[in-house]
Amino acid sequence: MRRVVINLGRTMRRSLLQGESQLKPRLLIKIGGRAFSDKMGFAELARAIQGVYAQIIVLHGGGAEISQALQDAGRESVFIDGVRITQKEDVEIVEAVLSGTVNHRIASWLEEFGLSCLRMSGKSNSLMIAEKIMRNGRDIGCVGEIVAVNPQQIIAALAQDQVPVVSPISATADGITLNVNADTAAAALAVGAECTDLIYFSDVPGVMDAEKRILPDLSLATARELIMTGSISGGMIAKLEAVFSAVQCGVKQVHITQWQGEATLEKLINGGEILKTTIHE
Repeated sequence: MRRVVINLGRTMRRSLLQGESQLKPRLLIKIGGRAFSDKMGFAELARAIQGVYAQIIVLHGGGAEISQALQDAGRESVFIDGVRITQKEDVEIVEAVLSGTVNHRIASWLEEFGLSCLRMSGKSNSLMIAEKIMRNGRDIGCVGEIVAVNPQQIIAALAQDQVPVVSPISATADGITLNVNADTAAAALAVGAECTDLIYFSDVPGVMDAEKRILPDLSLATARELIMTGSISGGMIAKLEAVFSAVQCGVKQVHITQWQGEATLEKLINGGEILKTTIHE
């Protein structure tokens, strides 16, 4: 992923970040896989968000539901290094699932348990601008990466104590809808919104070595070496590529973990004991 361009003037940024909100850490939580399998999981997440002194942005995926919707439509799901090939015929289905079904469900549940949420996608007022990409020299259809972030609406929502709930579906500057991998979209938005931490909640409690042991702390160099030696493969490659970009572009640290109960968020922020991998420069 290329370095994200942040389209927010310095004067406006200083104005939006003044006051108490400037002192709060700003975190982006990316929800993926089966990290929160049911409504009660989101009840725990809502209470956890209410219990920490931080501004929280939520960005979600929805891979399993996309695969099911495509299957129901007679379409095949094909991946390269964890990135979904998305043909032109698939984009409307993917957008309906992510920006419609999944986004609405997550925001509704969080609001039911006490949060005020702002539903968004990358297309909302050009929040994230994408460009079409290739993968290993192969055309993978209507798939993009984020090249610019316009964070004004995110920052304004946070200032009003709202939790933005964001679908990664984005569009080009010309308005062409593209499917963006949620991990890479989360990294770009974390950079664009000047988050201190990026947290990936996934199906696994962290990055594992060849013996399947959780690696609690990783530098970028060590993580790259694990990919080169084949210790890391599949979807974790795309996730770590996003992590590399986020850290190199200013996010202080990135955590990969599973949800481990209501104290998970507080432990991640304050350095409590928890199964996770933290990646840094």
